[in-house]
Amino acid sequence: MLEVVSVSDDTRLISWAQAGDRDAFSELVRRYRVRVINVVYQMCGDANLAEDAAQDAFIRAWQHLPDFQPRSSFRNWMYRIAVNTALDITRRDRPGVDVESLELAAPGENLEADLERRERARQIRQSVLGLPQASRAVLILREYEGLSYREIAETLDISIGTVMSRLNYARTHLAKILRPLMEAA
Repeated sequence: MLEVVSVSDDTRLISWAQAGDRDAFSELVRRYRVRVINVVYQMCGDANLAEDAAQDAFIRAWQHLPDFQPRSSFRNWMYRIAVNTALDITRRDRPGVDVESLELAAPGENLEADLERRERARQIRQSVLGLPQASRAVLILREYEGLSYREIAETLDISIGTVMSRLNYARTHLAKILRPLMEAA
């Protein structure tokens, strides 16, 4: 479960970190680590790549922290760095099968139903990963992270109209691709 983070606490920590306090930055990393990993994972589809990319994103954040201006939230700034890092990694490395993310059926669970559920989840994940990067980023920030249109626009430095357009494209494209899967369910 994600903790509720106070903006004033973040502001104080950012100020201290900008003054060179590594412990303050470590606290920011602790607060946002899971969220950043989740965004990167949704962008690249590989848990190991997500861990590496999240670490890279926090290194980039530390390096660029002196330039951070609190016009937008630290969370949005981190998401922007995370999305850009994920895009860099997915251009460089093509994800393979992440064996650690495969789950075994629980004892007593209907194996056939479990296999069908996993196959549906795999197809949905592959469909999301098949979206153009710009549309995928907007969809993930909206549907998986719950950001508002305004927050997405600030995070990706695009207009709200562009957010709406990319989100509409992603949803329409996914609905078309996934319609046969949903009709079979």
